[in-house]
Amino acid sequence: MSSRLHHLMSAVLGAALLAACGGAVEEVEDRDVTPEVLAYYDEHPDFFTFATPADVPGDLVWEDGMDLPDLGSPEAKKGGTQYSSVQDFPRTLRHVGPDSNGAFRGWIMDDTNLSLAMAHPDVDGGLFPGIAREWAVDQEDQTVYMRLDPAARWSDGEPVTADDFLFMFFFFQSDYIVAPWYNNYYGIGTTYTNITKYDDHTISISMAEAKPDMNERALGLRPQPQHFYRELGDDFVERYQWRFVPVTGPYVIRDEDINRGRSIALTRLDNWWAEDRKFYRNRYNVDRIQFRVIRDQNNAFESFRRGDIDKFALNLSEFWYDRLPDSDPDVQAGYIHKSVFYNQRPRPNYGLWMNTDRRFLNDRNVRLGIQHATNFDRVISAFFRGDGRRMNTARDGYGEFTHPDITAREYDIDRAEEYFAAAGFTERGNDGILVNENGQRLAFTVSTGYTTLRDTLTILLEEAARAGVEFRIEVLDSTAGWQKVQEKQHDIHLAAFNVSVEMYPRFWDFYHSSNAYDQAFLEDGSVNPERQLRVQTNNLETFAVREMDALIERYDRSSDYDEMLELAYEMQVLHHEHASFVPGWIQDFYRLAHWRWVQYPEFFNHRQSTFPGNELFVHWIDEEIKQETLAARQSGETFEPRIRVFDQHRIED
Repeated sequence: MSSRLHHLMSAVLGAALLAACGGAVEEVEDRDVTPEVLAYYDEHPDFFTFATPADVPGDLVWEDGMDLPDLGSPEAKKGGTQYSSVQDFPRTLRHVGPDSNGAFRGWIMDDTNLSLAMAHPDVDGGLFPGIAREWAVDQEDQTVYMRLDPAARWSDGEPVTADDFLFMFFFFQSDYIVAPWYNNYYGIGTTYTNITKYDDHTISISMAEAKPDMNERALGLRPQPQHFYRELGDDFVERYQWRFVPVTGPYVIRDEDINRGRSIALTRLDNWWAEDRKFYRNRYNVDRIQFRVIRDQNNAFESFRRGDIDKFALNLSEFWYDRLPDSDPDVQAGYIHKSVFYNQRPRPNYGLWMNTDRRFLNDRNVRLGIQHATNFDRVISAFFRGDGRRMNTARDGYGEFTHPDITAREYDIDRAEEYFAAAGFTERGNDGILVNENGQRLAFTVSTGYTTLRDTLTILLEEAARAGVEFRIEVLDSTAGWQKVQEKQHDIHLAAFNVSVEMYPRFWDFYHSSNAYDQAFLEDGSVNPERQLRVQTNNLETFAVREMDALIERYDRSSDYDEMLELAYEMQVLHHEHASFVPGWIQDFYRLAHWRWVQYPEFFNHRQSTFPGNELFVHWIDEEIKQETLAARQSGETFEPRIRVFDQHRIED
């Protein structure tokens, strides 16, 4: 046994003896995964390394991003309660595992939890301190060094240390978490090849490839609280289902604020460790964010109109033009403000995701027919009233890495019929839907987890029927919709991934066969007849093409910008030819209505902020203005109307 292992094992045994003597520790705490964790480190010494501060290279150039512009507004006020709504109660408070990737995840993880360094939303490639106070990049050795901020704390008060980053890799590589994507991405040698601990606040992380954004990939890592997951085991999913995971950010969920199925709340920590730091001091201003479950969007809007909800997203044209027009009395009286903000970032890839493992959808001719039978142009003109444009690829918005010459297939009944005929669907039934020689109808269930987009499916249904294909609409709540596609139980699903701001797009998550089947191909390259679907991955198309696998693997290994660009184009062409995704629409702005007491900076938000402008938390609640506004509504006093368009980041077509 190594001295390190012996020392930590002694500490564990000592704690166990103390618990036994005190008799106050619950039975559930008898489990301790620590010995297994330490043994795992010893089994993989090339990945988990322990060194001393003297081993840190002396010629590194350290940086801290403190020269970047601050975020938010110095006018922001702390305090107040923000009232909001969610369409469905979260299925779990876990960050990983089944049902963890739902709509509520951003509030408890992605938008509120700090990584080693954070991407600056106004400066491409700019990074500012998160848990790391400074960092240095050794491009040649494919390694990033980090010095952690000694002040960093978990929300339960425990210090964040290097051990939490080592444990992060054990955690994500473990089968306990039932998360194949994490097992693959964080697997030994896949993306990361080594983590070294030099002392409690100094680590380095080595990458499999020296990619152009290697520093961002390493510094984007978030630790996992080893002390919290002490009881990690086979019952992880159930044991941690409703336990709030300690975070490094400012908001927590208290047990008393969980009213299952009805409401949930975030509470800002007193004396959060980073609250006075540059980049954070003008953000996360609201003391409490109270969510009430309102499943119907129309009911949520009416709740907003009554003042029970503080702000409401108006990207849907019906709400912007009809339900809350500029002429609305509350808007003209200045009680409700309307704002449009143009942003710059990769676009959510709205479209139809076809499950190619399903009957008929495994035929490329059927998929090509569906491409030409899907009229998204009418959706844009009728549903969005022209406020948008057609998406061309699932990777739009990545600048030079978006293929410049691929265009979405147009709605064309004649071409759709030609492709359907090639698949054996040549005759129309009495209802106009095509059938094959066996009398099987060309019919598919088109599902979505977006109740607000129900009418888009109605338009697509009508237009598809004209081309001879039946779309059976299934509208689910957001969590049920996501669960369906994660289990690969869909035919065709209308959805979008809210992709991150990155230099180049990812392909492995969505198109590698390892995320479609357990073993898609045999050694000779032929299709494995015994293959089984792999669930809980983002490969919603069950895309499994051996040529694509090879391209993805070359792309992920490459550190050459030009080669990656060429491979990205090849993969986008291959995906387009496979025809398993029908590109939907793009909007390069978001629209918001908010009561007068919800305040924003003069510039409203930062360039890369995303719909509906929550994730940077630059807004604040002014309780004095709230009382003034409520009194004015009673007395009839009015204020200056505020209907504003923030187009400082707009890119003209």
